[in-house]
Parts: sequence; C-alpha cells; structure tokens
Amino acid sequence: MNRSDSSSVSSHVPARAPSRVPSRIPSRIAARFASLRAAGRRGLIPFVTAGYPTRAHTVAVMHALVTGGADVIELGVPFSDPMADGPVIQRASEIALAQGTTLAKVFEMVAAFRADDRDTPVVLMGYANPIERMGVDAFATAAADAGVDGVLAVDYPPEEAEPFAQAIRAVGLDPIFLLAPTSGPARVDAVARQASGYVYYVSLNGVTGAGHLDSDSVARAIPGIRARVGLPVGVGFGIRDAATAARIGQHADAVVIGSRLVQLLDGHDVPNAVQSVTSFVADVRQALDALPADAA
Repeated sequence: MNRSDSSSVSSHVPARAPSRVPSRIPSRIAARFASLRAAGRRGLIPFVTAGYPTRAHTVAVMHALVTGGADVIELGVPFSDPMADGPVIQRASEIALAQGTTLAKVFEMVAAFRADDRDTPVVLMGYANPIERMGVDAFATAAADAGVDGVLAVDYPPEEAEPFAQAIRAVGLDPIFLLAPTSGPARVDAVARQASGYVYYVSLNGVTGAGHLDSDSVARAIPGIRARVGLPVGVGFGIRDAATAARIGQHADAVVIGSRLVQLLDGHDVPNAVQSVTSFVADVRQALDALPADAA
C-alpha cells in the first residue's frame, strides 16, 4: 500500500519540533539509541515475522539476530490482511497464522526471548485489528509483562492514535510511527506529538520489499524529519544488502531490514537458515560500523 499524505517531507520542513509527551518509564529503546549515539554508530534494526518459519524457531531466530549485531528487533505480528507488506512478508504471515501464531503466542515468544536477553529492545510491528480485538489496555499490559519495548501499528494514523499512544506509554512502551516521502509537515507534527523511541521513515512509496530505493532522496528528507520530530530516524523498505544499508546509514540513525531476512528463513533446513541470518546481519553490522562516526 502506498503511504500518502497531502505534501512532501523535505529539508524545508521547519526545524522546530512541537512538544512531545515522553515515555513515563525509562525506555530500553531510548537507552540503546543513546549508547549508539555516544559511540558514533548507526543502529541496525532487523525485522522477522513471529511464527516464521515455525513457532518453535522464532526465539532462536531472535537470538541469531542479536548474535549478528542487531540493536533493536522488530517482530512482526502475523495478520491476515497485511496491507503495507509485500509478497515475501505476506507469505510469512500466512504460514505463521496457519501454524496458530496468535497475538498471545507472540507475547509468549517475547517472554521466552527476554528470559535470556534483558537488554535488546523488542518492537512489535503489525496492525491495529488484533490490538483492538484484545483491547488496547489489555494489549498494553500483556505486551509490557512479556518484555516488549515498543509498538508500531502501521494503520494507526498518528492524528487519531492518542488513546493508543497514551495506553502504551503508561506502561513504559514506546509508540513508534511511520513517515514517508509523501508525509507533509502536518503529519510530521502529528508524529512528533505522539511518538517516542524512534520514527520509521519509509524510504519509498510502496510495500515492504519493493525496489527503487533512492538514497539521495533519503539524504534530503532525514535532516528535516530528525530536527522536527526530535527522535532518532530509522530507515527501511528496500534495504536488501550491506552496501545499501551503508549508503542509507550515512544519513539515518538506524537502518531497518526485513524482507531479505524473511527470504533467508525460507526453506526446510531451518538450522542452516538461522545461521544464514546471523551471517547476513553480521555483514550489515560490519558495513555500518565501517562508516565514519560523524557520517550521520
């Protein structure tokens, strides 16, 4: 699905950020980005779908991402109508749902991961329908109890998301929102009022896994967004290898990679697929760490 607003984000967006309500409890995400900033490093945020390739292997995949060098993990909550996702992640969601991956099971996976990893932030990325079905307050409590750190529901428009954002901030979670090349100043301001942790800049108009990544347009957009929102900016959609990640990392605070990782998990030899994920993430991590400390 195309992300569209009335006008385009550019470096001409005024650099005065509107007031923003901070998370009420210290954020593991904020701490991670502060550590990255102090070290002059770019963040690496890999995405995988919960329950794919199997429910039994999801926690192992999450640990493999950390072994490779992930700073934050985005864990996709499978949904039957993933409108922002391309065919790779759509298929992964279908397989995960067929194996009985419910929102409650996703919480169990996060809790199992958190038993051995107390430091790596975990962001749930999905859609509003499962959250609304559970109830926003019940969802927020269950997510916090499981060890989730942030939530990105792609179809909660920030202009209408205040009750949702308040509910998850109240239990110490960060509400994370998308911005796109078509996001105008009003949308940027709405995100600035609601978001914490980081914002996710969609690098192109389209679905996850789409091509035609224009790093020059990303370079033009990021400074204005960062200045107005006052949060780190992660860039995703269309980043498929270490070289592309490094190009984007010259301008962004973090890069987000999803479809390529999901593709690596496809197949029947799951242990080798998990090792491939570790190696791929490590290659991206190395490319990002080779950037000059002041590149962004």
